[in-house]
Formats: sequence, structure tokens, C-alpha cells
Amino acid sequence: MPPADKRVQVPPSSDLTLGMTCLDKSEPGRTVWQMRADERFANPVGIVQGGFIAAFADSSMGASSLTFARERKVFSANAELKISFLKPAKVGTLLTCTAQVLSGGNRAAFVEAEVVDEEGRLVAKASSTYILWPRDEPE
Repeated sequence: MPPADKRVQVPPSSDLTLGMTCLDKSEPGRTVWQMRADERFANPVGIVQGGFIAAFADSSMGASSLTFARERKVFSANAELKISFLKPAKVGTLLTCTAQVLSGGNRAAFVEAEVVDEEGRLVAKASSTYILWPRDEPE
């Protein structure tokens, strides 16, 4: 956990590295993101390595957990992540991730995400539990 006096970097370096762009965060607990499947993310056979898709889903779901908290200033930490890869993502494809909080409270949020390619094909489905705690609370 970052120290209470440390500023939070927005957007996070991980999102910048992936080239993520937020398309929609108008509804609490739901966000929509896009990312171009850059050739830097390719495995030896020319498709996007699953870890990059997992990172894309994780960042999207983490953002949804923060919008779920609404006006509360909280940190959000991934407690676990499950992802299923359903179709290969080709290099150059524009990927879209929609993440939605399904259930949650003051201390946790259960979130799901779907990653689709530009043809609307489901590339991956993910779920995660995020632990929420106030920014001013000690570890």
C-alpha cells in the first residue's frame, strides 16, 4: 500500500504502458476501456500474450471498483484474478474491455470483465475480487 502522504498517479504507469484509453465511466461500478494490441505484446506466433490481456482486464476492473466506491477516496487492491482466454487477439487489433462490479460493499467489490476484439468476438472473460480501504487508513 502506498504511504498515506504519497500522491496517487492517475493514470497509472501500467495503463500508460498498455496504451489504455477510458471510453466511459459515467455509471458507478462500470467502465469501458480500449487498447491497441501492440506488436510489443506478441508471443512467438504473433498473437497477444495472455498476460497483457489479463493486465488490461485487471486495470479495467480495478477502475470499476474505484468508481463503485463513488465519492469515497479508497485504494483498491486485487485479491485474486481468474481469466479465461476464448479467442486469440491478433497484433494490431483494437481491444475493448467492459468491466462491471457485480456485488460489493465498503471493503470489497466482486468485478467481471469482457474483452472483445474490433469484430465483437469475445477474446477473454475475467473476474476478480478487489479489497477496498480508505486512503487515510493505516495498513
